Amino acid sequence: MFKPGPLNLPSYSLKIKEENGTSYIFDEIRKKYLVLTPEEWVRQHLIQFLIRDKKYPRSLIKLEGGLKLNSLQKRSDILLFNRHGEKILLVECKAPSVKITQDTFDQIARYNFVHKVPWLLVSNGLQHFCCEIDFEKQSYKFAEELPEYSG
Repeated sequence: MFKPGPLNLPSYSLKIKEENGTSYIFDEIRKKYLVLTPEEWVRQHLIQFLIRDKKYPRSLIKLEGGLKLNSLQKRSDILLFNRHGEKILLVECKAPSVKITQDTFDQIARYNFVHKVPWLLVSNGLQHFCCEIDFEKQSYKFAEELPEYSG
């Protein structure tokens, strides 16, 4: 059974329950309890960070959305929209034990071929990398931090 540890994110009061030796964490976006895995621990903290600290409206957050990439069915972890329904941020969550590498960034970049989102965030809860995409120049630049929601 996974025992949650501290992350390099603000501490939030998350609802956790145990049933038959399995821990569950409440997902306030999907309004249900999910099995508490290391990746889910990170995802739920990032969701709280985006809502509480970066002011993203919970109604504009989509979790684990499906996407088709070269005929393969994939899932993006967190996708955020602006109030016009345009995709603005794509987030890839990893377990704290997973090192963020170039392969991790390549994965979210491949997903972004489909989504075409201007901001990307990759986090394992301990390390966070965010970058802004310049589609015109076909390049990206890393940012010190994710901007607050601006609508």
